[in-house]
Amino acid sequence: MYRNMRAKPLIVDSGLDMAKKAGILTTTQQRSVPTAFELVTGSAWMALSRPFIDFCIWEWDNLPRTVLMYYANFISSPEGYFHTVVCNAEEFRNATVNSDLHFVSWDNPPKQHPQYLTVKHMAKMVASNAPFARKFHMDDPVLDKIDSELLFRGQDMVVPGGWCMRSRENGTDPCSVVGDTTFIRPTAGAKRLQMLINSLLSSDKF
Repeated sequence: MYRNMRAKPLIVDSGLDMAKKAGILTTTQQRSVPTAFELVTGSAWMALSRPFIDFCIWEWDNLPRTVLMYYANFISSPEGYFHTVVCNAEEFRNATVNSDLHFVSWDNPPKQHPQYLTVKHMAKMVASNAPFARKFHMDDPVLDKIDSELLFRGQDMVVPGGWCMRSRENGTDPCSVVGDTTFIRPTAGAKRLQMLINSLLSSDKF
């Protein structure tokens, strides 16, 4: 079904010849599924290593460009391009982890889009150890809770780091005085991320 719905249709970019935004246009003719590489799909969010990005840009073999030309005419190409390249490149295929590092809450059974996160999801969000989450309504109260309890960010202030030297007394912005900008002071969030990475790289999952 995935191949029939997303890989075979020929997509027409309506933005090239229409003044207003329109839906996806497809032709009646379909293309064949490639045999030179295996199609892989996944999350549109990912963390990519510098060596892999260098491979995609400098392409010392022709795979990244070949796959790019194919995905130029593909529904939701961010959900497949890098996945297909990394899983078909011999030097990178065994260096992948099946995680987008996001906390997402789905309905049961899942719908097309995940649930919007609210304060009721806060405990599960933190327990997941994920550094990212989606989706949020604009200005939802859970965003203020994340700012204050996880990021220690005051209202209208930046997220403080180890380089912030001023006291927080009386609501003062600790980052109004800048110290060593290379200094890092890990918080509980860093420890949670370390736990997640250790789990993802365990022999049971990697």
